[in-house]
Amino acid sequence: MLLRRVLSGLGRVLLVVLLLPAFHFSAQGVAASARGPWAGHAFPDLSGDYWADRTADNGARITARTRVDKRTLDLAIDSPSLGRTGMVRVLLPPGWESQPLREWPVVYLLHGCCEPADYESWTRFTDVREFTADEEVMVVMPSDGPAGMYSAWHNYGMVDIPDWEAFHLTEVRQLLERNYRAGERRAVAGVSIGGFGAMHYSFRHPDMFEAAASYSGVLHTMGPLVPAVVKGILIREGFHDWRALWGDERVTPELWRAHNPHDNVTELRGTSLYVSGGNGLSGPLDSGSGIDVLEPAALHTSKAFVGRLRGAGIPVTTDFYGPGTHSWPYWERALHRSWPMLTRELRR
Repeated sequence: MLLRRVLSGLGRVLLVVLLLPAFHFSAQGVAASARGPWAGHAFPDLSGDYWADRTADNGARITARTRVDKRTLDLAIDSPSLGRTGMVRVLLPPGWESQPLREWPVVYLLHGCCEPADYESWTRFTDVREFTADEEVMVVMPSDGPAGMYSAWHNYGMVDIPDWEAFHLTEVRQLLERNYRAGERRAVAGVSIGGFGAMHYSFRHPDMFEAAASYSGVLHTMGPLVPAVVKGILIREGFHDWRALWGDERVTPELWRAHNPHDNVTELRGTSLYVSGGNGLSGPLDSGSGIDVLEPAALHTSKAFVGRLRGAGIPVTTDFYGPGTHSWPYWERALHRSWPMLTRELRR
């Protein structure tokens, strides 16, 4: 379960207030000569020890590999950035084994907070495995823990772990590039807090991703009542000193702004952008009726973010589809709808 579990602990008053209107990618084959380490290598079965000798710059290494099925690979990473093991699920592209000299473009898919399925979320709750079966891209789905917030935690400047940003963008990226021929053309998309993660990573690393998509994302972390939601997420997941993330927004507002997509839209110029969300009313993909208070809260932050982009003259594709709840059926549909935009640049 995503943010729903979190806000249940904030109480009815906050939930009601959140409803108020004040609240807003041809992958190209690469010759062995272009990347010297691959010259002359045959690629053995993934269960061999061959893969364990290429580490990330900071010493992060793959300690276990599980072949879930023909395309699905789970990697356990000894992560200095986390101070523990971090997990990532990879969908290998068709032809990966038969084309050992080719590098592959990558789409990162980020899950939301507070989801017990963690890095398995996308394959458990959507058809991403079937949907990408004929797509010549590598799909990467890393863990963000129960509430990593896709960030390097501040910790009052005393310790530098966990650093989920470094785990994802340095360790996972380098290990996949050095061991599994992931390429340098990338796109990123995420749901809920993962939507925040997609835009957060894109503005903080402007040259890393060709495209970014947010589905029901929290894209204005300094918006009305949003800091309280972030604090509620952390407290609900056992991080009782929520200041360890970005400090107190009233004392260290500059640190909160440094992580806020809404305050950093100019860094997204040149990145293809997609933002979607519903209004929380029961929609065509819901089994029952009622109102979901999470989705309109995310929608308001998404609309504020889009307004800031357009005010800066930065193009963005939107799909504010009306009725629909904060749930996986809508995010699966959003992935389908945004896929052509996400992968367009990756195919050139």
